[in-house]
Amino acid sequence: MGFPDRIERIVEIANPPAKVWKALTTAEGLAGWFGNEAVIDLRPGGAARVAWAGGQSVDLRVERVEEPTVFGFTWHIYGLPEEDPRRTYVEFTLEPVGVGTRLTVVESGFAQLPEEAHKSAYDSHTEGWASELGELVAFVDAA
Repeated sequence: MGFPDRIERIVEIANPPAKVWKALTTAEGLAGWFGNEAVIDLRPGGAARVAWAGGQSVDLRVERVEEPTVFGFTWHIYGLPEEDPRRTYVEFTLEPVGVGTRLTVVESGFAQLPEEAHKSAYDSHTEGWASELGELVAFVDAA
């Protein structure tokens, strides 16, 4: 298949890595930019859940925690039935740049999808990261 497997975004944040890390890895932080409510067990294998007003929620499985530079999780692929075991992997890498942070987000695993599901999932997540990262920057700046 010739489908793209990954989405990569890089954003510069005018705040130190410790502040960005807290926004990515705490329930309060996640609820501030990624949803309206969140819970997280911050350890490899730990469960997390993000919920939005209106009742939509998503379950995450924490896969990688290397404070304060790398945080990764897997989650359900948009457009697939809830019982489908396939997941994508999302990894945040934080790098100090001056007094700020260069945040790289990579979501991978889209190539495992059938043709009919790939476009909607890939496009949805591409648009979603553009929006969510803007919210992350605004949240960290205001905190």
